[in-house]
Amino acid sequence: MSKPVIMIGNGGHAAVLLEILIAQKRKILGYTAPEQNKSLFNLPYLGTDEAIKLYGKNKIDLVLGLGTVSVSLHRKAIFEAFIAHGYSFANVIHSAAILSPSVQLGQGIQIMAGAILQTNAKISDNSIINTGTIIEHDSSIGKHSHIAPGTTLSGGVLIGENCHIGTGTSIIQGISIGDGTLVGAGSVVVNDIVKNKKVYGVPAKEV
Repeated sequence: MSKPVIMIGNGGHAAVLLEILIAQKRKILGYTAPEQNKSLFNLPYLGTDEAIKLYGKNKIDLVLGLGTVSVSLHRKAIFEAFIAHGYSFANVIHSAAILSPSVQLGQGIQIMAGAILQTNAKISDNSIINTGTIIEHDSSIGKHSHIAPGTTLSGGVLIGENCHIGTGTSIIQGISIGDGTLVGAGSVVVNDIVKNKKVYGVPAKEV
């Protein structure tokens, strides 16, 4: 039986995740954030993230409702802090996502509507596979990365940790992208990218 969840965050990404959880009839205890957002599905506001420590770590799951628009260490820091305290993060997968039976998923994965994950794709902890994204066979996404809406990864693409792959990006087969890389929206990646770079364009080049 699924444990009740607490949402961390109260913005747009959190609202999308909450709709998925509500549709799946998950019990949601409330949300934490620096301040209250009264429009967030009338959920109880529990306080700041410190309030989570009032709940037994074995009795709840957490959902990290912070999205990213660029490379960010904030999601990673929150995730790792609560993991260190013994808490666990739920995987949130929209019913309209299509996953091959051989897909490998870590902890705290978020997969949105219309995403397609093909044979032997691997998604590591705390990563977001956003709306309409295609992850083709044998591709791998590192921890804490965000694959933004409408992105296509051809077969055998390797994405490092803490990357942001912008909306509508296309990455051809066999490409490797290093940790901490930002790929701008609408780019076409045809060459490997080393870590901690910002690239953009058709074809994508360092900026």
